[in-house]
Order: sequence, then C-alpha cells, then structure tokens
Amino acid sequence: MESVAGIQGNQVFLYPASDLAVIVSEHSPIDNLNQKAAMDHARVIADCFKMSTVLPFRFGTVFADDDSLRRSIRSNQRQFVTNIERLRGKAEMHLKVTLDDCCREQIRRFTTETIPAVGREYLTNLRETATLQRERSTKARAVSVQMHRMFAPLAEEISCKRTDSGKMLLDIAHLIDHKGVERYQNKYSSASQSMKDCQMQLSGPWPPYHFVHRLTRAQQQQQAHSHAVSA
Repeated sequence: MESVAGIQGNQVFLYPASDLAVIVSEHSPIDNLNQKAAMDHARVIADCFKMSTVLPFRFGTVFADDDSLRRSIRSNQRQFVTNIERLRGKAEMHLKVTLDDCCREQIRRFTTETIPAVGREYLTNLRETATLQRERSTKARAVSVQMHRMFAPLAEEISCKRTDSGKMLLDIAHLIDHKGVERYQNKYSSASQSMKDCQMQLSGPWPPYHFVHRLTRAQQQQQAHSHAVSA
C-alpha cells in the first residue's frame, strides 16, 4: 500500500483489526471533500480490490481519531466478517440499459391538459394515466427479468428512471463470481446483439459497492478518512 495515495495525495495506512484491515488516510477538516476527493477515494478502493476482498466505505466516512476508528470496527466486526465471507471472490458488474418510454407522450398529454380537478373527465384522466404508468412499469420489469435470466447473477440491484430524452434507463448492478467475468462479458455481447430495442452499456468488474451493508455514517469535522475494510 505504500505506493497508493489517498485523498489530497495523503499516504494510505492499514489499521489491523483482528483478521481484517481498515484502509485509511489522514484528512483535515478544512479540506473540501469534492469530486476529485471522491475519485481518489474510489481509486484507493479499486487498487485494494485488485489484491483482496474489500468492503467499500461510503465516501465521506471519517473518524476523529484512532480510538473512534477502533471502537467502530469492534462494534461492527461481526457484520464486517459476515459480509467479507459473503463477498469473498465476488465482483460487481454494472449494466445500463436504455429503452424507449412507450407511454411518455400519452402521460405528458394527460398531465399537461387543463382538466378540472373534479368530475368524470378528471377521474377518467386519472384512470388512463394510472394505466399508462402500469404499462411503463411492466415494460421495465419485463426487461429486468430478461436481464436476470440471461446473466443469472448471484444478486442484483436495479433502479429505473426517465431521461430528458424521453427514454427509460435501467441501472442494474449484478453480483457475480470474479472468475466468471469473461463469461459474463460474453453473455453481454450476445445480449447486446439480440435485444435490438435496447441500448446497453457494461462496466466492471468493480468492488461490490451495491452489495455492502454500510454501517458507519459520515461525521463532520473529523481527521481520518476511511476507504475500505479488507480481508
């Protein structure tokens, strides 16, 4: 770890905690935890991930001193060890799937038309809007189920949002065995060719950000920034 620099270029230290090690770097309260600092934080975690199983801390997790760090690790050690064992040899793959929003124009028309907030026309508008919302959810759910069947991940986290360009974006995190990355990439190549109505982007392997139970909240005006727990 001597060659790894943390936030603001500060040296990274390993704090032993029984069978675990906590990766930290010094942090001054006057330093701004900005986007550059977030990138430094992610880089440290990625470097550690190349060598061992890691549980990434949320960016901005800081401790006032060594004692507060040790107390936090002791109180959460059982959960950390459980998660280390659960995620040992695992990696996260990240899929972004963009598809047409089949109901965008109809919902926009219903929501922008001037309709009194009472009466039969208003109730009809509510029913039709609700029906379109269900159709939109059904389409997104069908695509996510198809992704699950094609990739068969160990676990997954999915979010869906609408974009300004009138599309729906499925943000999918898959937990897989690290040794299966190449096979996963091959499945992605097949999926991107077969699903012509979707645009797909793949990144990874990453540390398992979406599959870690983060137990420590960020505190302000502190002096040590924590990057990760490592086995």
